[in-house]
Amino acid sequence: MRVLLLGSGGREHAMAWALAKSPALTKLWAAPGSDGMGALAERVPLDPLDPKAVSAFCAEKGVELLVVGPEAPLAAGVADAVRAAGVPVFGPGKDGARLESSKAFAKDFMLRHGLPTARARVGGYEEALAAARAFGGRCAVKADGLAAGKGVIVCTALPEAEAAVATLAATGAGSTLLVEELLTGPEISMMAVLDGTSYALLPASQDHKRLLDGDLGPNTGGMGALCPVPLEAPLLARIRSDVFDRALEGLKKDGLDYRGVLYAGLMLTPDGPKCLEFNARLGDPETQAILPLLDADFLELCLACARGELRTDRVPARPGACVSVVVAAEGYPEAPKPGALLTPEAAEGREGVMVFHAGTRKDGDRWLAAGGRVLAVVGLGADLAAARERAYGALPLVAGPRLRWRKDVAAKVLGRSLA
Repeated sequence: MRVLLLGSGGREHAMAWALAKSPALTKLWAAPGSDGMGALAERVPLDPLDPKAVSAFCAEKGVELLVVGPEAPLAAGVADAVRAAGVPVFGPGKDGARLESSKAFAKDFMLRHGLPTARARVGGYEEALAAARAFGGRCAVKADGLAAGKGVIVCTALPEAEAAVATLAATGAGSTLLVEELLTGPEISMMAVLDGTSYALLPASQDHKRLLDGDLGPNTGGMGALCPVPLEAPLLARIRSDVFDRALEGLKKDGLDYRGVLYAGLMLTPDGPKCLEFNARLGDPETQAILPLLDADFLELCLACARGELRTDRVPARPGACVSVVVAAEGYPEAPKPGALLTPEAAEGREGVMVFHAGTRKDGDRWLAAGGRVLAVVGLGADLAAARERAYGALPLVAGPRLRWRKDVAAKVLGRSLA
């Protein structure tokens, strides 16, 4: 099968790795891809946000499946154009992608279809200030539009909330703001693959969004992830019924033929799970911790969703656990400094260790940092403790000075389940 993958980050490197394992794959292109993906896919100088260009490439090369990694091409309508040309696409159309591209749209969807979610107000700068004050400063301020995972500021006091409103209102994604009551509890990422009429859950995972240990510092695109999160059966059943069953029925009622990933960011509150946000694609860095555990052909899974032929309600996973730790450039997320030396080859051959590239570039025989989040060092093990030990054991070999990472990824979850 001839497959085109859109994207260039760490998530897409993991997706390329998973696609390349399929015996059904005959050719894999990546647009634009990355130096780190070069051994898995042929890179093509194609604008992934241009529906006409992507559709034309698919026609010219006989692409049999388009797999969309990041959110921006979905919001640009690339999936619609390629699907209209008769090529199966793993990724929702522009209307479905509004669940991620507009937080106001997503909140309205949740409320209309009875999903458990936080109380919120939507509006411009003045309305957002009034909402922040009404919540006493204990709120989450969110930019309505796409902000690369950095459009949310969690506040616990009024001056902090007022500053957050001002900060996000000044961004391109913040002409409309969503201000939510502050919920408490562990946060998890729950993803499902949809084929338009049914869905299958992926193993639960957990992202570490804050920059610093102890969940301190600014929000980032994600500093690490673990999979699986130990969920008790009654909680998992409630997540399925209250969130995903209702979301699927809502998509059908709204006439949205949704084929791809629906990501639900959930807060496990004392009153039960509540939906914080939707994404219309696989999470980053959760993907790097989920895909190595799947006991399924990822290409065949994507194709089944794209064709409307999903035949399971749960994607099987192998026993064990996975921990992914993100290495970031000095100065990330505000002003990352490129050029730091990396040695990912030092992890090759280490049992249970993988490296997925995000913001790297090849300079002769050297790997250099070329972005904010640079790469993810992934450990697999029989349990979470073993996986974590392998990831952290390999980190000093791969990343040196002028690079940073959290030291506490997966530390909270070890030894307890989320009831």
